[in-house]
Amino acid sequence: MPEVLFEFVRQGNYVKVTAIEPETRLEASVVVPASLSREQMQLQALKKLKYVMEKQLNGSSL
Repeated sequence: MPEVLFEFVRQGNYVKVTAIEPETRLEASVVVPASLSREQMQLQALKKLKYVMEKQLNGSSL
């Protein structure tokens, strides 16, 4: 997978993590517990981004 950018926004005990693929401008967000490590947060957002990308490649609407 090409470069992926991550944005983290803390909301109390949770963090909204957005993964953005700059080339296609696709993005996906997840809300995870703030107790997770940064790497775990990124992994969850990356999994969702891959899911969104696969759906778009297969022509399915979300």
